[in-house]
Amino acid sequence: MLSKVTLDKTTLAVSRLCFGTNMFGTAVDQGRANALLDRFAELGGNFIDTARSYGDWIADAPKGASERAVGAWLKTKRRDDIVVATKGAFFDIRAGDYQKRVTPVHLEQDLRESLEHLQIDTIDLYWLHMDDEAQPVGAIIDALIAHQQAGRIRYFGASNWSVARITEAQGYARSIGHAGFVACQPFWGLAAPDRAMAATSGYGNYYEDGYEALHAGGLTMIPYSAQSRGFFTKLATAGEAGLSDDLRDMYLNDTNRRRFAVLQQVAEERGAGLNDVALAYLTSQPVPTIPIIGASKPEQIAESVAACDLTLSSEDLRRLRTA
Repeated sequence: MLSKVTLDKTTLAVSRLCFGTNMFGTAVDQGRANALLDRFAELGGNFIDTARSYGDWIADAPKGASERAVGAWLKTKRRDDIVVATKGAFFDIRAGDYQKRVTPVHLEQDLRESLEHLQIDTIDLYWLHMDDEAQPVGAIIDALIAHQQAGRIRYFGASNWSVARITEAQGYARSIGHAGFVACQPFWGLAAPDRAMAATSGYGNYYEDGYEALHAGGLTMIPYSAQSRGFFTKLATAGEAGLSDDLRDMYLNDTNRRRFAVLQQVAEERGAGLNDVALAYLTSQPVPTIPIIGASKPEQIAESVAACDLTLSSEDLRRLRTA
């Protein structure tokens, strides 16, 4: 069973894993979504991540397909039992508009649509899905605080924001007596990505490129792509030649070859699976880290939950990180 932790500077008691739902309402229909979320909840999970834009890449899907699927499931649960996180202020994928939409006006539009799709009155943790460095940071923080005071959101965080902009935003928030962002959602897993490929795929701001100082300073990290799409297990099973082109382009590099060798050693020493150790690399960090996991089958959720029982030592973490 998943234990709970309280996010710093909040009253949100969340499970040690967060469940990502980006394919819900499209590749994952409502019945499968319900089964996955039910299993997550049965195992102590209460932290759900979605986004206003998830599913909008499918032309014939309803706008906000993932949020709608999560909202339909929420109707079967006690609202207070679930911590709902969603993201807004992203590209308008459905319109084919890739102009940045990080203004108070766009923020309000997306937030109100998310509340409608989720069929709830308040979002527990609201993420800014991206940043626009041309926009004054103070106006964005002021808008988030106004929505917080109006009861539409409880807390807010930053996804795909640079270290410099988060630092600027936190400084502004402190200057007006507010906590500002309570968490950050970086791209992070044990497998180090090819940065150019990651950028092409829409993944930016990798944790190991400077977020450590924010983390050590008390900002909780809730990383996406935390399992690196099963790269190490697939490498062990199929070998380099058996990897799909996208996995090879994203993760097949000398750093990960070295990490793979150490991962195998640690897994053998611990009597654990490769995926278990890869996930424990995040859950065992000395500062608060809550990985976002994905799953297409309920049994995969159980495997990830079981990995939370494994705690790596500081030496294990050092060996994996510096391989």
